[in-house]
Amino acid sequence: MTNNLHQDICNEQIFSRLYEKHIKDVHDFLYYKYGEQFNPGDKAQDAFIKLWENCKKVTPESARSFLFTVANNLTLNEIKHHKVVLKHRKIKSKEYTNEDPEFLMQKEEYLQQYQKALAKLTEEQRVAFTLNKIEGKKHAEIAEMLNITQKVVEYRIYSAFKVLKTELKGFKLK
Repeated sequence: MTNNLHQDICNEQIFSRLYEKHIKDVHDFLYYKYGEQFNPGDKAQDAFIKLWENCKKVTPESARSFLFTVANNLTLNEIKHHKVVLKHRKIKSKEYTNEDPEFLMQKEEYLQQYQKALAKLTEEQRVAFTLNKIEGKKHAEIAEMLNITQKVVEYRIYSAFKVLKTELKGFKLK
């Protein structure tokens, strides 16, 4: 007799009737218990998917209880997940590094020298240089953007390098 019961719930027509009968109740249960923020409609649908996946194990008499339990557990799992996410958002990332202070000081010193050297470039050199080396644009793209020839772009970048090499002695430039 139990085999007939198990096979009944796997029948699409019976499952469809169970769906029509219980979907609103499961949705409303989740909505009133947890609110709209945890998508009660989605959780109700997911509960029916679990019911379909376990149709051979669930009897028609226990289907309602199964649906409410699964829907409730799905929502509780999402709430736990949100708590974990919020917990990790509260944790501040470490504000220290493993770099030694001398390296950090040299890095800051180099940055200051680099900014001074960039300031000594003409505007045309600085624009061409930064578009190429910082933004990664090709010479042809820069020429098109600035409405100049590619040779002029190459000259501006070359002359910018020349100025930077003299200003940043002791630093390796590429």
